[in-house]
Amino acid sequence: MKRNIALCVTFIFLFCFSVCVSAVILSSEQPVDTPPMDETDDTENKNEEEGMNGKILVAYFSATGTTESLAKYVAEILGADIYEIMPDVPYTEEDLAYYTNSRADREQNDPTARPAISGSVENMEQYDAVLIGYPIWHGQAPRIISTFLESYDFEDKTLVPFCTSHSSGIGSSGTNLHALCPNATWLDGKRFSADTSKSEMKIWLDSIGINQSDITDNVKDNPFNFETRTVMLNSGYEMPIYGLGTYSLSDEECYKSVTALLESGGRLIDTAYMYHNEASVGKAIRESDVPREDIFVITKLYPNQFSNPETAIDEALKRMNIEYIDMMLLHHPGKGDVEAYLAMERAVADGKIRSIGLSNWYIEELEEFLPQVNITPALVQNEIHPYYQENDVIPYIQDLGIVVQGWYPLGGRGHTAELLGDDVISEIAEAHEKSSAQVILRWNLQKGVVVIPGSSNPEHIRENTELFDFELTDDEMARINALDRNEKHDWY
Repeated sequence: MKRNIALCVTFIFLFCFSVCVSAVILSSEQPVDTPPMDETDDTENKNEEEGMNGKILVAYFSATGTTESLAKYVAEILGADIYEIMPDVPYTEEDLAYYTNSRADREQNDPTARPAISGSVENMEQYDAVLIGYPIWHGQAPRIISTFLESYDFEDKTLVPFCTSHSSGIGSSGTNLHALCPNATWLDGKRFSADTSKSEMKIWLDSIGINQSDITDNVKDNPFNFETRTVMLNSGYEMPIYGLGTYSLSDEECYKSVTALLESGGRLIDTAYMYHNEASVGKAIRESDVPREDIFVITKLYPNQFSNPETAIDEALKRMNIEYIDMMLLHHPGKGDVEAYLAMERAVADGKIRSIGLSNWYIEELEEFLPQVNITPALVQNEIHPYYQENDVIPYIQDLGIVVQGWYPLGGRGHTAELLGDDVISEIAEAHEKSSAQVILRWNLQKGVVVIPGSSNPEHIRENTELFDFELTDDEMARINALDRNEKHDWY
């Protein structure tokens, strides 16, 4: 459908109103477990080249909801506060009708119009950068944006407009706002369509130098939120910190195991092309009562797929049939791995994949690999258990702002019984009236390592989700840390 400005089409006008976003980031609901960014660094040069490291606000006006969705994407990606610019007198459908001498027509035709705003931003002085979202009305920002900009002192702050529209670009709507805040630093704005994905918004934010230092710092400090049982990835998405590994599960076992996990409250599922059970994972998800958006699915490309990664990605989507892939990893290093990763980056831009990462990459491999790619991995998945702890690798990865996930958390095939029967772990388990498996999984979580134990036993699957009603002491953590043998149980 194309917007014809010459026609009086109310529906098109409404759509365009909803699409143009100018957001200032202030939110009463910050992303989960994301502490405020550093408010004390007054010397940071807030410009496009060096990025923004201070506290950020996303402020938006949305007449019909489209701008709101994109503003929330921006706030989630940046870990920013968010504030909705609410008109004192809400706009009705009649108010938004094009070329009918409606309220919006009259306001846009009057450069001095300043619609009143209900409410205000508290402590605007704490923000170093404000992103302003709005729909395009008659080729311009709605006059309520002028009201907002004239209501605060933006001197020495960085302002970034972004808008939504069906077909119009941002045009002069962004630059026309500059005169209202001449002492601010304005970055170029951008227009987005209504169906813009979160990953596309992230690419734009990265391109203009707005970084995610708050999220990265949280990853370094183990940002696991034990209330929500999630971690914020550097891609801007939240991931559960415990779930189910499906390695070695047959189709029927996999279907039943995923179903048991979902029924037990678990929401993270790990699969791979080489597990040959992606279709069963997808079937269990589709047939569950759990909303798709509440489930996080990880799958992987195997090195024999690296030569044609685009086809492999599409085939994974088709096999699982779950609309999108939450996370795709490269299974382990191999010929063509950089090219395969770059293909996953393109799939992120296309909305097929939300986050990407690596499996079985260690310090030496990461040092060689990372300079060759554009998107920092959101996750690195390696073998980690009390007998193989990777105590040098884990902090290295976390210092890069990357979440660590451990496979074989209970020791892996042929080693689980020995690990669960370890005297130290058994004593700690008895003290907490927990199983040895629960103690090991909790030890991982307290080290900032996401766990995906594998099992086909519904009772064990349920037990592996019950990790949040106890906590290991520093002494107990140290005793388990002392069990490290550097004993790897698989060849990756």
